[in-house]
Amino acid sequence: MDISNISAYTDYLTKQSTSQTKLNNTLTDTDYSKAGEDELLSVCKQFEAYFLEQVFKEMKKTVDCFKEEGSDPNNHLVDFFEEKVIQDLTATSTEKQGLGVAQMLYEQMKRNYNMT
Repeated sequence: MDISNISAYTDYLTKQSTSQTKLNNTLTDTDYSKAGEDELLSVCKQFEAYFLEQVFKEMKKTVDCFKEEGSDPNNHLVDFFEEKVIQDLTATSTEKQGLGVAQMLYEQMKRNYNMT
């Protein structure tokens, strides 16, 4: 195994969990009972984007089974850019149209926090 690019691979793994960490910090650091409607909707959209990202990654795994392992020493760079594209795609799709998960979650949280 070639370990000459180990630092780049470590960077890739660190950046891969960025969206999960960001969402987790947002959810745990804020008391949403005092949040405004815009802030609540923003967090719901972040959750939907993260959910879509996980779905896309799992879908991608079903096609990656045909990719040759070890054929390209720069595969970790390709994986990094694929991750970035998936994150951007999910964020954009959530803002534009979305699945409706953010809206349903938003309505439920408004009821739970008596914001209606």
